[in-house]
Amino acid sequence: MPAWANLKMGLASVMLGLLAFTAQAQTSDLVSKHALRVCADPANLPMSSKDGTGYENKIADLIGEKLDLPVRYEWYPMATGFVRNTLKPKKCDVIIGYAQGHELVLNTNHYLTSTFVLITPQDSPLAQVTSLSDQTLKGARIGVIAGTPPATHMARNGLIGKAKPYNLTVDRRYESPAENMLDDLQNGEIDAAILWGPIGGPLVKQQHADFAAIPLFEETLPPRLYYRITMGVRQGEKVWQRELNSLIRRNQDEINAILAEAGVPLINDMGTGLLDVGQ
Repeated sequence: MPAWANLKMGLASVMLGLLAFTAQAQTSDLVSKHALRVCADPANLPMSSKDGTGYENKIADLIGEKLDLPVRYEWYPMATGFVRNTLKPKKCDVIIGYAQGHELVLNTNHYLTSTFVLITPQDSPLAQVTSLSDQTLKGARIGVIAGTPPATHMARNGLIGKAKPYNLTVDRRYESPAENMLDDLQNGEIDAAILWGPIGGPLVKQQHADFAAIPLFEETLPPRLYYRITMGVRQGEKVWQRELNSLIRRNQDEINAILAEAGVPLINDMGTGLLDVGQ
């Protein structure tokens, strides 16, 4: 091959490398260097709250501390339009809790695996139930968030007839289905409640010490009841994603401690048993 051809190929390779570097730099420059800008719901306890008491607030504080950046929030209800009105227009740079695999965001590695829980008074016969196929549940009045995976299991097992549904997507500033469900359980209007563990577990620990929250990780039929939770960033921001992945990996024990202290039921990545977090 002539020398000029080698030179031409070399220059082309350099130019491609420069273009890739420039694109990467442009992507990372979208992320604030002056603050950890968090997209969050101002009224979504136990996860996030404007007063900073949610466990996602505490995880954000941990990440901000590791980055040596102050935490700043862009508040918006976690409902339809949340990503479109916060992360996408670059008003903030990370959502602390987002389900793995959702196409609206670029997911980091997961830092939390949890499952739905069955909540019932500790002295109830239902407190021994670990699966929605358990015959002990027959005839029970069970509260469930409409459209969630446990409702499918309840229908399969003949539990829908007496079920009480609660709304799935709401503005938590005005409506709180999970808290309403637990109030109904406290008042005897239902016999048990089924909630997503990272919501139900902390609410039981903080507000209903006489309840038991039983992780439902023994279901063998679909749909699965356990899910992995990640942080969410803008599509294409691979540099920022990798930085957060590294922070999650190096600080997983501290993240686990925050979650365990809050009352979040942590299970292993395969959804087969409780995670030992040393507490």
